Amino acid sequence: MIRAVLSLTLAALAVCLLSLGASAQGFGALARLIPEESRISGTGSGVDLTLGLTQPVPFRVFTLADPARVVVDFRELAFGDWPETLALPEGIAALAAGPARQAGWSRLVLELSQPMSPVTAAMTTDEATGQARITLRLVPVSEQAFRAATGVPPEAAGPAATLAETARGAGDGRITVVLDPGHGGVDPGALAGDHTEADLVMVFSRELRDALRRTGRIDVILTRDSDVFVPLPTRVTLARSADADLFISIHADALAEGRAQGATVYTLSDTASDAAAEALAEQHDRADLVQGIDLHGADDVVAGVLMDLARLETSPRSEALAAAMVEAIGEAGLRLHAQPQGEAGFTVLRAADIPSVLLEIGFMSDDRDLANILDADWRAGMQAALVASILAWADADAARMALARH
Repeated sequence: MIRAVLSLTLAALAVCLLSLGASAQGFGALARLIPEESRISGTGSGVDLTLGLTQPVPFRVFTLADPARVVVDFRELAFGDWPETLALPEGIAALAAGPARQAGWSRLVLELSQPMSPVTAAMTTDEATGQARITLRLVPVSEQAFRAATGVPPEAAGPAATLAETARGAGDGRITVVLDPGHGGVDPGALAGDHTEADLVMVFSRELRDALRRTGRIDVILTRDSDVFVPLPTRVTLARSADADLFISIHADALAEGRAQGATVYTLSDTASDAAAEALAEQHDRADLVQGIDLHGADDVVAGVLMDLARLETSPRSEALAAAMVEAIGEAGLRLHAQPQGEAGFTVLRAADIPSVLLEIGFMSDDRDLANILDADWRAGMQAALVASILAWADADAARMALARH
């Protein structure tokens, strides 16, 4: 979806301001594989692949049959000659890397000599260097189990997907949504009995991803697809690398004091809309704070001007999405908080150039909310409401931008 006219002004002003002495990293710098930090090894129990990258990038993993292979797609990654230098372990018949069929993506293909499936696919980021590490573990499975899990994700389906990518902004209404399941790894989030917030929102986010993909109008990327810790700045970086049209962070918190219940949608504000929102923002933002726009080395004045300009465009769009979500959830007869639309200073919403919201699907500290979150039928109803709200927002947003262009 095309950014509004203000984005052009923002980009032009960025060039002017940065040329006055602020040295910023380019938004579109191509990620590169770091050969000395990348390796593949195997034993009878499976194969381990580690890839060191100069920066985090969105990636996806899937399997294909005839011949059996594991495919890892990256949102543009330069491999160099690393694949040609490898000694392949037992279980890997061949390895090749290059551009994917979908424009803007790169692909690593591991041809298997026996059926194997991924059990771990995770990315971590070094907060000091900004470099990323992807780890993939494959374990042997039966031929039947392997074939049952094979298939190309809709957004990786080749020429049709490429056409959809290039057609964005041409009136087809297709958008990219980044879903951000909160917490993960060493940060389990809220706890209720044997349940952790990280696990519950991971399940919800995967199901919502599938529901959004089924519309045929939405490409979806998760900031994490397993129980791993992803720093808040990395989540924002992944959204920008994916050229996201929307960023939705999903949580199910608990409040130690007072009672909270029902779904709530937050947008960014320097001041919280109420005490509960302020408490939640403090819980979420214990990780280091990095602003959404990467202006490393730029002075505070330059960074402030650019972010303020970007938010003139994105803030109303974020608020429109929040309103659409609240309306759809209410119309579906699902439980809403007494103040269902709020504002707070969540770090993960600070991508100034991407409309962003934080959705609390409920509060684990409330027994009824927790029961709802554990109920597959309730989750399906909530996900249907969210899909409807996102599509409605996309249509209205496209109409607003068309007016802006004229």
